[in-house]
Amino acid sequence: MLRSLRRSAALAGGCAAALGLGLVLAAGSPASAAERTDPNGRYTAEEIHHFLEDFYGDHGPTAWERKHLVSKQLEEKAAEHPGFDVLLCAQNEPLDIEVGEVTTAQSARVGWATITTTWGGEPSTASFTAYVDLDASKPMKLLDVDCGVAG
Repeated sequence: MLRSLRRSAALAGGCAAALGLGLVLAAGSPASAAERTDPNGRYTAEEIHHFLEDFYGDHGPTAWERKHLVSKQLEEKAAEHPGFDVLLCAQNEPLDIEVGEVTTAQSARVGWATITTTWGGEPSTASFTAYVDLDASKPMKLLDVDCGVAG
């Protein structure tokens, strides 16, 4: 529910939020992006979890997220599979999406989480793994998705 409200507010107030964020950053707020990451310039597991929750929402990423928040490699992978949603490992929209605990591998500079989708038929759930780059010097993007059984 909170995720739905946060997503609705973000979509409805995107311009206002961007303006507000600009004012906060201009004022030198201690909540700058550099201070949210770990001391080695990597995104934290918590930041990745929030990104994945926002990215997937309750029913899947929006067209804007699909265009702007995925790596070129994943974009190409998706283009190679028309009729199959590589980002959701499915052919249609799930009823609900949950993001599991994020694991980070600092040496590999990647973080990942199991994404569980809920469907109306049998089986009622499916899982896959979503990967995000830890490098906080770049905007956070979904690097890859592994549709194999997550666990």
